Amino acid sequence: MAIIINVDVMLAKRKMRSNELAERIGITTANLSILKTGKAKAIRFSTLEMICEILECQPGDIMEYKKEL
Repeated sequence: MAIIINVDVMLAKRKMRSNELAERIGITTANLSILKTGKAKAIRFSTLEMICEILECQPGDIMEYKKEL
């Protein structure tokens, strides 16, 4: 997939664990794991907004586009 999810990078920068982020967002750790591994087909803007609010970042810090070769 050409969209890369960098939630792990932001979690490390904020010294936060995945289960804490999932709990604060209100999603399961399994769903957060699906997002982190890039297996998610979509993300709700409300979920993206909560991630950005909690991790104090911008959507571009979490997602990036890399052209597939």
